[in-house]
Amino acid sequence: MKNIVKVALAATLLLTLGSTTASASPEKGQKYFTKKLKSPCGISGAALAGKHTQQEWADIQAKGGIAAELQTICPKVKEGALKGKYIEHYYDFLFKYGSDSGNIPAC
Repeated sequence: MKNIVKVALAATLLLTLGSTTASASPEKGQKYFTKKLKSPCGISGAALAGKHTQQEWADIQAKGGIAAELQTICPKVKEGALKGKYIEHYYDFLFKYGSDSGNIPAC
């Protein structure tokens, strides 16, 4: 019985930690923007996020078009910078700093 309880607690802990580290964040999006998009785009993070309002970014994300929109705004961006694993982070960053948010990123 003790082993079952230990296994259940360990599984719960792993699931809890796994779900928090797997979530997207604006901070990671800003980091990825700085590393992968800033140079090819030639604009700051504030300028990029300011291209749309928060609602417009949300609509673009709902249609699955963040990568396409980034490619449109920054045509020199390489495909590798727009991989699926980065898109949620880019979206969180762009949404947080949208033109109507009043927030200004540090990049």
